[in-house]
Amino acid sequence: MSEMKSLAKDTAIYGLSSIIGKFLNYLLVPLYTYVLARTDDYGIVTNLYAWTALLLVLLTYGMETGFFRFANREEYDAKSVYKTAYWTLFSTSALFALLVLLFQQPLATALGYADHAEFVAMMFVTVAVDAFASIPFAYLRNQKRPIVFAALKLLFVVLNIGFNILFLVVLGKNDVFYVFLSNLLATTIQTLCLLPFTMPKGGRFDGAALKQMLLYSLPLLVLGVAGIMNQTLDRILFPYLYTGDDAQAQLGIYGACFKVAMVMMMFTQAFRYAYEPFVFSKHKDRNSIEAYADAMKYYIIFSYLILLGVIFYLDIFRYIVSSAYWEGLKIVPVVLWTYVFQGVYFNLSFWYKLTDETKWGAYFSLIGLVITLVLQIVGVPLIGYWASCGSSLICYFVIMVLSYVIGQHKAPIPYDLKRIGLYTVLTLALLAIYYAVRLNTSFNMWVLMAIGTVLIVIYLLVLNKLDFSFKDVLRNRRNNGSGR
Repeated sequence: MSEMKSLAKDTAIYGLSSIIGKFLNYLLVPLYTYVLARTDDYGIVTNLYAWTALLLVLLTYGMETGFFRFANREEYDAKSVYKTAYWTLFSTSALFALLVLLFQQPLATALGYADHAEFVAMMFVTVAVDAFASIPFAYLRNQKRPIVFAALKLLFVVLNIGFNILFLVVLGKNDVFYVFLSNLLATTIQTLCLLPFTMPKGGRFDGAALKQMLLYSLPLLVLGVAGIMNQTLDRILFPYLYTGDDAQAQLGIYGACFKVAMVMMMFTQAFRYAYEPFVFSKHKDRNSIEAYADAMKYYIIFSYLILLGVIFYLDIFRYIVSSAYWEGLKIVPVVLWTYVFQGVYFNLSFWYKLTDETKWGAYFSLIGLVITLVLQIVGVPLIGYWASCGSSLICYFVIMVLSYVIGQHKAPIPYDLKRIGLYTVLTLALLAIYYAVRLNTSFNMWVLMAIGTVLIVIYLLVLNKLDFSFKDVLRNRRNNGSGR
């Protein structure tokens, strides 16, 4: 029981720090869109951050997972495994940073930033530092030091926001250069603060262990690259595929409006941290298929609620970005549905993880990558960023369906399809009513939001009646609070 309490406490700390960190970083979106001089500038930020997400996967090459795997095997010395992973990743990250600095101009030219090689140099060196730091952070997790882990993660967020405000607001430097400089400074300071807690002590560099870690970790690299490309390929390829002269401006609009929909991602992540431990605590067997079915049902129910909330109050959420970006807000519902499908797909991944058939995860990711790539190449020259968001939607819908169908054959889980179907139909019906009113009337935003509020209340009443008694929840909270 004490181990379970410790696990729950650590999960809460990791989860809360992650959610707070993402929310605080999210606050940079309005800062950038209101302060940066042009939508083109945010297009540069969007594009280079997409590249850094891909590079981070490449530069860590599955070593974090390999460290966890081998540090906890009896036949290996944990200190030697850590020292080996630490210096290996340090060496590859340092080599990458050196090559970037030596060849920054041809690299920048290849990426379309011939006049701003310093942007590419700063961001890619930042990624190198970040990649190295992944192993020390993994060490903290392995040593069960969640408070230090969370504090250092939040330190980066505070520093990054602080430097951005200093440069962009206080000093009035409305140049994208200072966005990348802020990130580099925050990442470097965070890593320097991390080192005293994580310098390898004892053990030796074990070449044999490194070989086994690489054999274990490198296949995960394929899965990681395919997975991250499904999420970032739209922003990487857009400048190459878009045929107009305003590619960076269009990418900036797309990237900013995509961020508006990330409200869904933050809330659904918060839901998973909060609700999954509750679901599993209801079942003595932590591998209970009923627990997985419950988790899926409630994830979908609350995802739909968040989706309705963002769409019905989009007239408020739009102020997250400057009015110069509002022309792209029509993509927000599409992105919200993409996040729903993505969340369902990740929930479905239970089956191949439990059966040790993780190869299926690689298959699905590669299928999704092909879909995304083909639709991007065909669609972006024709319809611009609509093809970008549409390809992500179709990608995750297809691999979600494939994962469900194959999973039910390999390891059947009795998902409550009738109830999930009911909420899906209810959500679509409420959306249809809202858009019918919005498109056929001249109501102002306040009336439209009032109508949206009524529709959300209808959803909550159905939820209260069928699956989630709010009265019982409040009663339990009062009982727990009074010590009974």
